[in-house]
Amino acid sequence: MKSSNIGGQAVLEGIMMRNGAKYSVAVRRPDGEIAVDVQDYRSVIPWKTPLKIPFIRGIFSFIDSLVLGMKTLMYSASFFEEEEGETLTEEEAAKQEKQDKLFMNLTVVTAVVIAVALFMVLPYFLSSFVEKYTASRTAMTIFEGIIRVVIFLIYIFLISRTKDIKRTFMYHGAEHKCINCIEHGLELNVENVRKSSKQHKRCGTSFLFFVMIVSIIFCFFITAESQAARVLIRIALFPLISGVSYEIIRLAGNSDNAFVNLLSRPGMWVQNMTTKEPDDSMIEVGIRAVEEVFDWRTWQRENL
Repeated sequence: MKSSNIGGQAVLEGIMMRNGAKYSVAVRRPDGEIAVDVQDYRSVIPWKTPLKIPFIRGIFSFIDSLVLGMKTLMYSASFFEEEEGETLTEEEAAKQEKQDKLFMNLTVVTAVVIAVALFMVLPYFLSSFVEKYTASRTAMTIFEGIIRVVIFLIYIFLISRTKDIKRTFMYHGAEHKCINCIEHGLELNVENVRKSSKQHKRCGTSFLFFVMIVSIIFCFFITAESQAARVLIRIALFPLISGVSYEIIRLAGNSDNAFVNLLSRPGMWVQNMTTKEPDDSMIEVGIRAVEEVFDWRTWQRENL
């Protein structure tokens, strides 16, 4: 299997697919029709050089994925908002767009802060309760890492119980199935997509799981005497941990090496919680999103 380098995410009743400089969002509207929006992809970073430097590019890719994810999520949600029965003037529409952009940026910043607090800082404080039972830094670091992974798994389990998230996870499965179908040399149609795997090594879920694991290693080798300094180190290390995790995912997506596949298995197991089997209507949405930005037939002829 060779990587096509296309990727995406599930949105509300739809799928976003990105291929290089373009991305598409396909959404199943309430009337049953599929709405599609195709846009040029623009990084939040205006300079191209940082996007090419190993370990550094992962930091900016993480930020980009949050911003693009929120933007496409808002687009998909717009089809399901209640009608207000009034038409906005051009000035009001421009003002509304600015407010939406501000809201999106604030949401992204808030999401990052919550993620750092929940998965980096909280596990450290919880692990400190066992400090009186052991003087081993190794034991403390491992225990902190276990708490971090447990919090991550509990978080995924809880959000997966809600109705809307269940359907989003089904679209997530459709996204993976479409990419796997292409990368395994099959024609992109509903039947072939249906029988393809809903797990993929380049998934964001696997990336987050690697963040959990890589953080254990970094926190073991980089530490300080005071508790305040340890907390600050964990916060400061988050971008670097994201960068390293991105390189691991990038390697996994472009390699069939047995060791790399072994490293990918835990993250793919976690994907059983974040991907569900889609129905045919969801698969159709995924196919539409792919075909708007990716000539899969030409890619298969040239690469498989």
